[in-house]
Amino acid sequence: MADVLAAAKNLFEQELVKTTSAEEADIILFNTCSVREKAQEKVFSDLGRARILKEAKPELIIGVGGCVASQEGQAIIARAPYVDLVFGPQTLHRLPAMIEQRRRTGHAQVDISFPEIEKFDHLPPAQVNGPSAFVSIMEGCSKYCSYCVVPYTRGDEVSRPLPDVLTEIAGLAEQGVREVTLLGQNVNAYRGLWQSPSGEATLDSAAENDPSAYADFATLIEYVAEIPGIERIRFTTSHPKEFGQRLIDAYANTPKLVDHLHLPVQHGSDRILAAMKRGYTVLEYKSIVRRLRAIRPNISLSTDFIVGFPGETEADFDKLMALVDEIGYDSTPVLARPRPI
Repeated sequence: MADVLAAAKNLFEQELVKTTSAEEADIILFNTCSVREKAQEKVFSDLGRARILKEAKPELIIGVGGCVASQEGQAIIARAPYVDLVFGPQTLHRLPAMIEQRRRTGHAQVDISFPEIEKFDHLPPAQVNGPSAFVSIMEGCSKYCSYCVVPYTRGDEVSRPLPDVLTEIAGLAEQGVREVTLLGQNVNAYRGLWQSPSGEATLDSAAENDPSAYADFATLIEYVAEIPGIERIRFTTSHPKEFGQRLIDAYANTPKLVDHLHLPVQHGSDRILAAMKRGYTVLEYKSIVRRLRAIRPNISLSTDFIVGFPGETEADFDKLMALVDEIGYDSTPVLARPRPI
């Protein structure tokens, strides 16, 4: 959501003014989510209402962005031929050029590519609202869990170079920000270059495979903590598979890391975790929690899990409930007990 709003803000600064009336609009952009089917279908319902506006105002430009756009692509135009623009999460910075091309040629524009690091070169400044700010440090996910659409709609993991992240946060601190939340679909898989590539420069294959060319997530946290003015550091969302000892040690060495962690477990049965392709076992997950609590006894834990996963049995569900009781989360989703299979 924030990305699309930021892109829209850039458009406003160039040539447009915001309106609260759809009837007055010259451009209508839909931000979409494909995690839930209901949200996906709602897009086409909303587009149907926008079609009426376009019939009354043919020059109106209608755009669809976000994950449904990335997932469906040209099929959106086939289903709703009055749509003018389809752009994915990684190409929203190309929106001004797509609008110009649509106006010039009269043809619908579709761009749902994954242009690697290009998007980060066009990120607008983070919006400052009080003493806290959210900073994107990476995009995409390379885990390919069996239930998740993120790698297919947002691409594989791509991290911003370390200097770019630190420069942005230092600028926020100068504006009075005291707390930053580091954002990523799989934030603790961060692997940022120590140096920002200049211009159009790209790494050769040897450099890409050199671990010393990259800073890990724990290193990023340590550097952020050194920025004058930053007093609290948060991050979301993390993956247990990437929660190594380096990151656990950061909780011992970095007091500015807050005493809260959101660590999705997804299930308490190893059989279901394997079916989900999560890449860890219940024992490994509990080991992470045990080591964290040894360092931070008062740490607050929250989680996500999926109930009723295909093939789940009563025995699997009971293992999930046992894990919830054992961990003692401070916050969990609402549980609905599945029927026996």
